[in-house]
Amino acid sequence: MKNRYKVLISAVMQAAALAKKHIGKVKYELKGKSNLVTQADIACQKKIISMISKEFPDDGFLAEETQAGIKTKGQYIWVIDPIDGTTNYAHTFAHSAVCVALTKNGKPVMGAVADIFKGEIFTAVKGKGAKLNGKKIKVSKTAKLQDSLLITGFPYERAPIKKIHIPIFTDFIYNCHDVRRTGSAALDCCWIACGRADGYWEFSLNPWDCCAGALIVKEAGGKITDFEGKPFGRLKDYGKTLLASNGKIHNEMLGIIDKTLGAL
Repeated sequence: MKNRYKVLISAVMQAAALAKKHIGKVKYELKGKSNLVTQADIACQKKIISMISKEFPDDGFLAEETQAGIKTKGQYIWVIDPIDGTTNYAHTFAHSAVCVALTKNGKPVMGAVADIFKGEIFTAVKGKGAKLNGKKIKVSKTAKLQDSLLITGFPYERAPIKKIHIPIFTDFIYNCHDVRRTGSAALDCCWIACGRADGYWEFSLNPWDCCAGALIVKEAGGKITDFEGKPFGRLKDYGKTLLASNGKIHNEMLGIIDKTLGAL
């Protein structure tokens, strides 16, 4: 696994450096009404897959920007978001990242998230803790929701926002210090992991958005579940609903989500 870790870090860092070179120089296309993709997304994904495939040709991939001919099955699957926060990246809003996780038999065993703009790299190996730029990190000690800073995100599909997402947002903002919406699920998880915020919730994510970040949160001593409080099972279920926290405010957050959804 040491060799895989070395390749993971090298691939993520080189992809982040490539993305940084193209800041402000790329055009974007729309995959949906508000779902962007840039030339840098494609270039970064190709670089990551090429580097990993060269060393581990039998490994498979689950990647956001699908490419023909990519192997998708195997004991080891690499889960890749070449640029998480593409809308931020395309607008040069300085909050986006390259994120890659390695799963073994469907379970994350290592992950890395490299902030393209800030140069920070968050990493985790199952059972060995989480790090920021090589130094161990831990979640916050905030014990009550009323004292917490939260993060959330809204889906690309705009129709449910007014009916579902705004009511939950409203209930949270009345019960905490404040709520931020930053636009990168991977970095949102990492910021929970290093204690910059205390809790994060979001609907409608994909495995590549949160697989690496979820492992980093857990290895930093935090908690990751769906909105029913259950841990993620199959890889494809990662992020359908996601609640990440320092663990201490997790039940309070679940209570608000359950109460609000029950009243809709």
